[in-house]
Amino acid sequence: MCEVDEDYGEPSPEGLQPSRPGREQKCVKCKEGLPVVVIRAGDAFCRDCFKAFYTHKFRAVLGKNRLIFPGEKVLLAWSGGPSSSSMVWQVLEGLSRDSAKRLRFVPGVIYVDEGAACGQSAADRAKTLAEVKLVLHALGFPWHVVALEEVFGLPPSVLRHCAPETAGTGAAYKVAVDHFLQQQCALGAEREEQLSHPCPKDPEPPAAPPTATQTEALCRLFDSVKTLTAREELLQTLRTHLMLHVARTHGYSKVMTGDSCTRLAVRLLTSLALGRGAFLAWDTGFSDERHGDVVVVRPMREHTLKEVAFYNRLFAVPSVFTPAIDTKAPEKASVHRLMEAFLLRLQARFPSTVSTVYRTSEKLLKAPRDGFAAGPPGPRCLLCMCALDVDTADSATAFGAQTTSHVSPTQPPVPEAEAAGGPCCCAQMGGAQGCCREAARACVIEQLCYGCRVNLKDMVRGCPSPWRRGALAWLCGSAVPTPPLCVQPSLDPLPPYILAEAQLRSQRYGPLWGGRGGGLLGVRPHRVLPPGPARSRRPGRLCWGAMRRPRWARAEPPGRQEPAVGRVSRVYK
Repeated sequence: MCEVDEDYGEPSPEGLQPSRPGREQKCVKCKEGLPVVVIRAGDAFCRDCFKAFYTHKFRAVLGKNRLIFPGEKVLLAWSGGPSSSSMVWQVLEGLSRDSAKRLRFVPGVIYVDEGAACGQSAADRAKTLAEVKLVLHALGFPWHVVALEEVFGLPPSVLRHCAPETAGTGAAYKVAVDHFLQQQCALGAEREEQLSHPCPKDPEPPAAPPTATQTEALCRLFDSVKTLTAREELLQTLRTHLMLHVARTHGYSKVMTGDSCTRLAVRLLTSLALGRGAFLAWDTGFSDERHGDVVVVRPMREHTLKEVAFYNRLFAVPSVFTPAIDTKAPEKASVHRLMEAFLLRLQARFPSTVSTVYRTSEKLLKAPRDGFAAGPPGPRCLLCMCALDVDTADSATAFGAQTTSHVSPTQPPVPEAEAAGGPCCCAQMGGAQGCCREAARACVIEQLCYGCRVNLKDMVRGCPSPWRRGALAWLCGSAVPTPPLCVQPSLDPLPPYILAEAQLRSQRYGPLWGGRGGGLLGVRPHRVLPPGPARSRRPGRLCWGAMRRPRWARAEPPGRQEPAVGRVSRVYK
C-alpha cells in the first residue's frame, strides 16, 4: 500500500544509463583484451583480434575459390571509396614479408576518373587526381589513371567474348604453387626482398588527358539519359568496358573489385527490379566470367560496410572522397537509391537482413539454359555481354511484346510537336513503314538484353548526321532529303565502338537486317563479308550496287503488306 509520507525519489543517474554492449565483457576471441569493436550483438573484438578476423575473411574467400594462380597479373579496381581502399590495403599487407601466408599474384591498380559524368568542374577534377596520385605513389604498385572520356576511343573488340584459358583444377593449382615456390628459391633473397617491398612506380605510359570534344560528348551522352537509374547503369557499363580494355592491353587476366556484402545485397534487389534476374549469378557472384579471357572477382563480398568502416578507421586506411553520380540525390531519385534505403532501414531493425539477402545470392548457379547446354554459346548482349535469349519473341512476356512491337510494320502516329519540325526522311513512302531511324534503333535494341533495353529506351531525340542521311535515303530508294528532318529518338550519343560492333554483328548474323543495312548506324562498311549482299569481283569488298534493299525499304501496295508476327526472322525473308 502507498503511504502519504513515503518519499518517491527519482532513480539515480547510474540506473538510467543503458548497458553498452561490450562495456563489461572481454573479447570473444582471446577472452583477455578489452573490446573496441562490436560488429554484431554479442560479437565484441579487441583491436588485434578484429584485424585477424577481418584479414582471415579476405584470405579465406581467395583460398576457397582458387581462381588466382601464383604469378598471375591482377588489376585492382580502386575508386577511392572505403571498400576498394580496404581491398587494396589487404593486398598490400598480404604481399609484405611479415605476412604469415603471402599472396603470390602480381597486382596493379586502376583508377577511373568519372568527374565529367558526375558534373565536376575542371578544378575539382584536378584536385581529386592530385590526391589520387599521392595515394597511388605510396602504394608502390603499377597504376593506371584513365578518364571515362576514353570510352570514345575504345575499339569494337572490347565488346567481343574472347576464348578463356583452360580452367585450372585443384591439382593444377597445386602444381602452379610448387612451380612458383621453386622459381622464388631460384631468384634468391634479393629478388624476393624486391618483390616483397616494391618501389614506387610511375604509370606506364601516362595517358593523354581527355580532349574537350570527348568531354563534351560524354556530357551529352549522360544528359541524353532521362532517369538517374539509367545513368547509373550506363556509368557502370562504360566503366566496366574501360577496365576490361586496360586489363587486356596490359596483360591482366583478373580484375578485383571492392564490392562489399552490403553493396551486393543492394545490387541483387536492384537487378531484380530492373529485369536482370537471369544474370544475378554473374552480377553478384564471386567470379564473373562473361568476358572470357578476363575474369572479374569480388574478394570483399564477405565484409559488410560496417566492418569495412571500422577497419579503415582503426588502421588509418587512406581513401579519397569522390562525389558519385547519385551524391545528394533524394531517396526516391533512382531504383538504386530506393533499394539501398529500404535495405539499410530494414537492416537497422532486423540485423540479419543483409546477410539473408547475400546468402540467397550465393545459392544462384550459372547453369546454361536447356537450349544452350549442348551447343555453342549463343549471342550476347551488346552492352552487358551476358548471354542473350533468342527465343523470347515467341514468349508471352514483356520482352516478347517489345520485340514484336519493334518489328511491326505499323508505327504509332507522329506527335504534333514532331510533325511541326518538318517532314520525315521516309515521308515519300506513305508513312506506313515508319521512320528509318526507328528501324535502325530497333535493330540496335534487338541486340540488347531486357535490362539494357529498359535503360536505353529514353535516349535523346536528335537528327542524324549528313552522311547517315544520305545512307538512309539510298536504302529507302529516294532522293537525299533536305533538313529539317523529323526529330526521332536516336542512339547517336552512344560511343562509336558500340555502334560499330552493332553494325558488325548485324552484317554477320543479324536476324532483323539479314546481313543488310549496316549504314543505318552511321558507321562505314567494314571489309567483313556478310552472308546477305552479293560479292563483287574484287575479293574482300561489298558490292553495294548489287545489294537488294530490305523489304521494309520497298514501298508495296497495302494489300501485299505482311502482318506483324512474333518472330523477327519471319518478317524479312
